[in-house]
Amino acid sequence: MRPHGLRGEVVVELVSNRAERTRPGASFHSAQGALRAVAVRPFQGRWLMTFDGVEDRHAAEALRGTVLEAEALEDDGAMWVHRLVGATVLRSSDAVVVGRVAAVVANPASDLLELEDGRLVPLRFVVRAGDGRVEIDPPPGLLDP
Repeated sequence: MRPHGLRGEVVVELVSNRAERTRPGASFHSAQGALRAVAVRPFQGRWLMTFDGVEDRHAAEALRGTVLEAEALEDDGAMWVHRLVGATVLRSSDAVVVGRVAAVVANPASDLLELEDGRLVPLRFVVRAGDGRVEIDPPPGLLDP
């Protein structure tokens, strides 16, 4: 985050596809404590937010570089990064283990599962995820060394 203007607004780069995060009343956690958005508007591919109690540039400046976090929202079928990392990856066709998820990489076309050996699997090939397992249906050649 960084300040914008004189009235306490901050520029926020939000990594979420949930509309609830971009509405007044949205609550976030930060190293500075809880923050509640009282005004939100789009701004050059990011968001301008005003938080409760942040009323001037000086208060907004104190939030510079702050990382916001929010409670996970339950969503059936959603794949959460914190649940994917560390999961065992299996081919759905034969249940062969192909690796473990080391990270989830943001990518415009499709986010990618990065396996511990560096191979990448687009999320669109995930057919099931849960209980520490990710089943994929990859096209031929995707997992070849």
